[in-house]
Amino acid sequence: MSRRSLIGLATVGALLVLWYVLTMVTGTINTGRFPSPDDVWVAAGQIVAKGYANGRLHIHILHSLKLVAMGFLFAISVGVPLGLLMGWSRRAEALINPIFLVIRPIPPLAWIPLAILWLGLGDAAKIMVIFFAAFVPAVINTYTGVRNIATPIIEAARMLGTPRLALVSEVLVPAAMPSIFTGLRLALQASWTTLVAAELVGAVAGLGRILNVAQQDLYPGMILFAMIWVAILGWSTTKLLAIAEQRALPWVQVRG
Repeated sequence: MSRRSLIGLATVGALLVLWYVLTMVTGTINTGRFPSPDDVWVAAGQIVAKGYANGRLHIHILHSLKLVAMGFLFAISVGVPLGLLMGWSRRAEALINPIFLVIRPIPPLAWIPLAILWLGLGDAAKIMVIFFAAFVPAVINTYTGVRNIATPIIEAARMLGTPRLALVSEVLVPAAMPSIFTGLRLALQASWTTLVAAELVGAVAGLGRILNVAQQDLYPGMILFAMIWVAILGWSTTKLLAIAEQRALPWVQVRG
């Protein structure tokens, strides 16, 4: 293991020890407000063995993963090509950018009322909210990556008679890939952040559903357990994306 990883593990271990001491040894923190490790362990045993909030743990995890994957993939399949188009064509930018500038400052959670009105309380509404959360960083970073390509590179490709399609696929996209992957990481993180809020309303399963029911039940151990799983899944999917980036761009130093 690298020195950086060892330092990180030591920091996490120190925080866990401090959590145990403050909640279970000294009683400095009231466990009615913030759960102890024992409370979280009991909550974990309950949801894994018996289930909670209409499902066992794996059901909630798979449901949340499905929503994030669909919203994220839909967002990047639209946002990355749109960013490439805006970065490459001044005309396209002049046409699309005013609309994008209107959408960009709207918080993703502000779309929840419209999503429910248009699509109801099902998964489609939640996917729509996640889409808008991931869409903006995907567009911005792709656009920035194209615009930051050195002009001589594009001029050299044109002088060599490179066809337009080949210019995009063999020059623009590879040169913009580091920035595109940065946008993908930001989009994925935004997807997980927005998922929990989206699932707080009308969800039948998912980590947000656990948080909502546990809050109503005044069950802090279950709340923290669900939060831990959001962190684990968010970190794991970001790590997978970092591995994909390292394989696609082996010359770039990726820190996942």
